[in-house]
Amino acid sequence: MPQPLSHTPPPGTFEVLHEDRHSGARLGRLWTAHGAVETPVFMPVGTQATVKALEPRDLHELGASIILSNTYHLLLRPGMDVMAACGGLHRFMGWQGPILTDSGGFQVFSLSNLRKIRAHGVEFRSHIDGAKFFLGPSEAMAVQRTLGSDIAMCLDECMPYPCDEQYACASVEKTLSWAAACLEQERAPGQLVFGIVQGGEYAALRERCARELAAMGFDGYAVGGVSVGEPEAVMLKGVEDGVRALPRERPRYVMGLGDLYQMGESVARGVDMFDCVIPTRVARHGTAYTRSGQYPVKGGAYKADQRPVEEGCACYCCQNFSRAYVRHLLNVGEILGVRLLTIHNMHRYLEFMRELREAIANDAFSEWRAQLAATLRPDGIKQSGAQ
Repeated sequence: MPQPLSHTPPPGTFEVLHEDRHSGARLGRLWTAHGAVETPVFMPVGTQATVKALEPRDLHELGASIILSNTYHLLLRPGMDVMAACGGLHRFMGWQGPILTDSGGFQVFSLSNLRKIRAHGVEFRSHIDGAKFFLGPSEAMAVQRTLGSDIAMCLDECMPYPCDEQYACASVEKTLSWAAACLEQERAPGQLVFGIVQGGEYAALRERCARELAAMGFDGYAVGGVSVGEPEAVMLKGVEDGVRALPRERPRYVMGLGDLYQMGESVARGVDMFDCVIPTRVARHGTAYTRSGQYPVKGGAYKADQRPVEEGCACYCCQNFSRAYVRHLLNVGEILGVRLLTIHNMHRYLEFMRELREAIANDAFSEWRAQLAATLRPDGIKQSGAQ
């Protein structure tokens, strides 16, 4: 394993530490203004300046090195006047590690009934009170500058699936134009800026978008517009097409992807960073993730089950409580049930990434990848929990 450095490199330094001989998988280290991030990495999602049900102390103890928050939602509430008065996002939420902020581009996709896309940005109606506001490249970067995030994402248009090639081509033009404008904006001290590759299911568009973004010279690059309802094969091809033309010496991030099998396959294609709401969202609905799949802890089969949520798991939930107890809490609406299951799911995701990094470091990624495919079927995560 690589040895710690005796000095701290400047923000934006990305070191490729080890590469798999049989795939695009690699170990890396990205330096930010709030510390180093070992990659491949999973970023817990804290949309509203909190990772649901978890304290910053929990995230630290679980081993999270970087989290994600959202420009659109924080712009609406609490607003940038409050954020500025409170000293930025790190101080506001009590998290001193690195933070990546999404620019609001995903809301261009997900809030399609509340927005109008213009050549120079997006007109929104607030999903809270219907108030009108505008988000363009300068506005998105200004919000992220006030937030003081370590990594700011360019504003992009996340197109739906399916969409015709003419629409996709026009969308890529907007994304490239907005990306160039984002690069011209003032940044917070030490803030990095990532460009976002779009292009839908069209390989030539994705490669062109990636090449033009690479020529602009961003600190890192994301592949966007995947995991938006397309079949898995189309999604993985979109990742591959997007990554192919990106520079080796910069970090690569697939936005919104959180299926364990798909993350493993994306790492094999050269991806370094991921985020997703899955581990927290499914916990609120009573679902546990394990090494061998997922299962509903709320199910009647676990009413008197004295085993931990996952046997052999080292998380606080599994070391101290039974499935029966967690199920009971969830079924009577006790907040602790959601908290315990969220701790477990987040531990499983972060442990998954630690095991993945170890496999790459030990030149055992091919075997790890084969085992992952055998355990979590590519046509969906296998139901589990009976072992």
